[in-house]
Amino acid sequence: MRRALALSERAMFTTTPNPRVGCVIVQDGRVIGEGFTQPAGQDHAEVQAMKDARTRGESLRGATAYVTLEPCSHYGRTPPCAKGLIEAGVKRVIAAMEDPNPLVAGRGLTMLRDAGIEVRCGLLEHEAREMNIGFVARMVRGTPWVRLKVAASLDGKTALHNGVSQWLTGPAARADGHAWRARACAILTGIGTVREDDPALTVREVETTRQPLRIVVDSHLDISPTAKVLANGNALVVCANGAPDRVSRLHDLGVEVLDLPNPNGKVELSALLRTLGERQLNEIHVEAGYKLNGSLLRERCVDELLTYLAPSIVGDAQGMFNLPALTSLDDKLTLSFTDVRMIEGDLRVMARFQRD
Repeated sequence: MRRALALSERAMFTTTPNPRVGCVIVQDGRVIGEGFTQPAGQDHAEVQAMKDARTRGESLRGATAYVTLEPCSHYGRTPPCAKGLIEAGVKRVIAAMEDPNPLVAGRGLTMLRDAGIEVRCGLLEHEAREMNIGFVARMVRGTPWVRLKVAASLDGKTALHNGVSQWLTGPAARADGHAWRARACAILTGIGTVREDDPALTVREVETTRQPLRIVVDSHLDISPTAKVLANGNALVVCANGAPDRVSRLHDLGVEVLDLPNPNGKVELSALLRTLGERQLNEIHVEAGYKLNGSLLRERCVDELLTYLAPSIVGDAQGMFNLPALTSLDDKLTLSFTDVRMIEGDLRVMARFQRD
């Protein structure tokens, strides 16, 4: 199963909106076939593994399939994998976890059992769930997994008051941040960051086969047509009652505009996440300024913090989040640390909020 999980990592950047899945087929203690999910509309991991075995001249009859997610049971862009395993004569299937997709949700395992195949589920389930944390979130609650990245000094400052922020952390931490960008379906920022830094928000420090969608929260459509984040399209600007001429100007650049106002004339962030879930986006990576970061936290739109701390002290400067002062510690936002490690000279801290 660990080998199957390693194979699923090869699908990290390519399977959206499908989950990342790996499969290993074993016969008499020998691995006879391996596979991982191909881009949407192409082979799933089980089909790839069965093809691999047949290419090697191996028989699948009586074999055991280890797969990181329950084999699908429905016809989508491809036929059901459970049916393919049954027809191949596989004797046993060991799955890491059930598929949270309501179209499957245990039906694949039931189909296999009804065909006389021995089925076990739950081996390395935590690791399998982490591999597809965004897919699971979208299937269960209808919204993507939101990971908010911040780079700061040891005293929690992200930029000087004049806007200077490059570079607080070192090259290794920045490359690690790009790896998290690459696995996301979309990168979210705000108009303040676009004005101050004019970032491209593309993946450059690691190899990737695709660039995530870039999303800018810009209530009044103040974004410049020459902003790097809009270059080459693949961008979405979210506003609140945008002026028609500004909308038209962005459309002429091949940029989509989404109008999602709240009663205060700002973008309704919870509605944005619901919309992104409907568009089958699994993971959202946030790289924004302290104002949008604070708004996302206040609206309970963040699942996970990805924080890089540099071994430096800046003093009076911009903080990580624009949040109101508390009068009681009972009102603090509470997280759980999930990973703490050194990235060369910087410290990477990952923590999660408890959300329903």
